[in-house]
Amino acid sequence: MDGQRFKVFGRMFLIRRSGGLWEAYALGADGKRTPAGFVIPEFIEDSELEQYLFDLFHESATPGNGDVRRVP
Repeated sequence: MDGQRFKVFGRMFLIRRSGGLWEAYALGADGKRTPAGFVIPEFIEDSELEQYLFDLFHESATPGNGDVRRVP
Protein backbone atom coordinates (compact mmCIF):
# COMPACT_ATOMS: atom_id res chain seq x y z
CA MET A 1 0.00 0.00 0.00
CA ASP A 2 1.64 3.19 -1.15
CA GLY A 3 1.14 6.39 0.74
CA GLN A 4 2.73 8.99 2.93
CA ARG A 5 3.53 8.53 6.58
CA PHE A 6 2.92 11.28 9.10
CA LYS A 7 3.82 11.55 12.75
CA VAL A 8 0.97 13.52 14.28
CA PHE A 9 1.63 14.54 17.88
CA GLY A 10 3.31 11.19 18.55
CA ARG A 11 0.87 8.99 16.58
CA MET A 12 1.71 7.47 13.20
CA PHE A 13 -0.65 7.58 10.23
CA LEU A 14 -0.48 6.45 6.63
CA ILE A 15 -2.39 8.65 4.20
CA ARG A 16 -2.93 7.93 0.53
CA ARG A 17 -5.14 9.01 -2.35
CA SER A 18 -7.33 6.43 -3.96
CA GLY A 19 -9.66 7.34 -6.79
CA GLY A 20 -9.48 11.04 -5.90
CA LEU A 21 -10.35 10.46 -2.22
CA TRP A 22 -8.02 10.43 0.76
CA GLU A 23 -7.71 7.28 2.87
CA ALA A 24 -6.20 7.47 6.36
CA TYR A 25 -4.86 4.57 8.41
CA ALA A 26 -3.47 4.46 11.93
CA LEU A 27 -0.16 2.59 12.11
CA GLY A 28 0.35 0.44 15.18
CA ALA A 29 3.71 -0.32 16.79
CA ASP A 30 3.35 -3.86 15.44
CA GLY A 31 3.02 -2.54 11.87
CA LYS A 32 -0.71 -3.19 11.58
CA ARG A 33 -2.86 -0.68 9.74
CA THR A 34 -6.37 0.14 10.83
CA PRO A 35 -8.81 2.75 9.54
CA ALA A 36 -7.88 6.02 11.26
CA GLY A 37 -11.45 7.12 11.95
CA PHE A 38 -11.21 10.60 10.46
CA VAL A 39 -11.92 12.06 7.05
CA ILE A 40 -9.72 14.26 4.91
CA PRO A 41 -11.83 16.23 2.44
CA GLU A 42 -11.00 15.52 -1.19
CA PHE A 43 -10.26 19.20 -1.87
CA ILE A 44 -7.24 19.15 0.50
CA GLU A 45 -4.05 19.21 -1.56
CA ASP A 46 -1.02 17.08 -0.80
CA SER A 47 0.91 20.20 0.24
CA GLU A 48 -1.81 21.04 2.79
CA LEU A 49 -1.86 17.71 4.63
CA GLU A 50 0.44 18.72 7.52
CA GLN A 51 -1.60 21.83 8.25
CA TYR A 52 -4.89 19.94 8.00
CA LEU A 53 -3.66 17.24 10.40
CA PHE A 54 -2.32 19.90 12.78
CA ASP A 55 -5.68 21.68 12.80
CA LEU A 56 -7.56 18.41 13.29
CA PHE A 57 -5.42 17.07 16.15
CA HIS A 58 -3.91 20.17 17.79
CA GLU A 59 -5.57 19.34 21.12
CA SER A 60 -3.38 16.20 21.27
CA ALA A 61 -0.19 18.28 21.43
CA THR A 62 2.05 17.78 24.45
CA PRO A 63 5.41 19.35 25.34
CA GLY A 64 7.15 16.20 24.03
CA ASN A 65 4.97 15.71 20.97
CA GLY A 66 4.11 19.13 19.62
CA ASP A 67 4.32 18.78 15.87
CA VAL A 68 3.09 17.16 12.69
CA ARG A 69 5.62 15.99 10.13
CA ARG A 70 6.05 13.70 7.18
CA VAL A 71 8.14 10.63 7.87
CA PRO A 72 10.23 9.18 5.05
